[in-house]
Amino acid sequence: MEVPLEWQLAKLLVSIGVVLGLSVIAERLSTRAAGLLSGYPLGTAIALFFIGLEISPGFAAESAVHTLAGFTATLALGGGYLLCGRRDGFRGVLTGTLGGLIAWGLMSLMLTHFDVNRLGGTLITLVAILAFMRLYRHVPDTAATPRGGFSWPALALRAGLAASIIFLITGLAHVVPSAWAGVMAAFPVTMYPFLVILHLTHGAGPVATVIKHYPAGLGSLLCYTLCVSLAYDALGLTWGTLVGFAAATLWLLAWTRGQAQWQQRRSVTEDPEATR
Repeated sequence: MEVPLEWQLAKLLVSIGVVLGLSVIAERLSTRAAGLLSGYPLGTAIALFFIGLEISPGFAAESAVHTLAGFTATLALGGGYLLCGRRDGFRGVLTGTLGGLIAWGLMSLMLTHFDVNRLGGTLITLVAILAFMRLYRHVPDTAATPRGGFSWPALALRAGLAASIIFLITGLAHVVPSAWAGVMAAFPVTMYPFLVILHLTHGAGPVATVIKHYPAGLGSLLCYTLCVSLAYDALGLTWGTLVGFAAATLWLLAWTRGQAQWQQRRSVTEDPEATR
């Protein structure tokens, strides 16, 4: 099927906008917030929506089932990047990317050999989330220092990386089985370009912070993907996407509120005088 030009332009503009938004959050708010929002259904939503638009909602819904397990490969990519990208500058980006892609590829290959369903895919990723959160618990939080706006080279790199990944995933979906299309849709389309830019401009410390908090944000991605795997066939792409975003947003709000309450109780326990 020939993809209309307006659809291609829409993919380009949406991809650029999302990556730039994450960068603004990291610089203006915090790398912790950016890490949580990196787990929000941004890149995956773009990929699954355009797979459904270009092929069929049914194919996208079937792919989404495999995306549920595919988030484990995304977690592996973050772990590989964190382990191998400890140096600042371009060399750190290169080694981190290589380590992350190797980890993602090996985990993806393993996942595509399993015939997963919605329950199985969700449980696989939930176990992986808990495991990676435990592994990352000693990673320190490092803030990204504001640099006073964006440079044209940074804009071009963000745009090129995000758009290239989106076009690659949605293009390959036309020629690969739904299992591979689903796993590829779980690739961190928006997070990876963001990590590269953050690494080049602020160093390895803030990148480690984003990766540390990424697993906590994956709950919203699981909610979104589970919803669209059920809703695309029944409600269509537009309403299915809206329902998915509503579920993801509710989960993220509940998670952040729960985290705030837990931190408050912890501070009271450590310093009882603070309540007097």
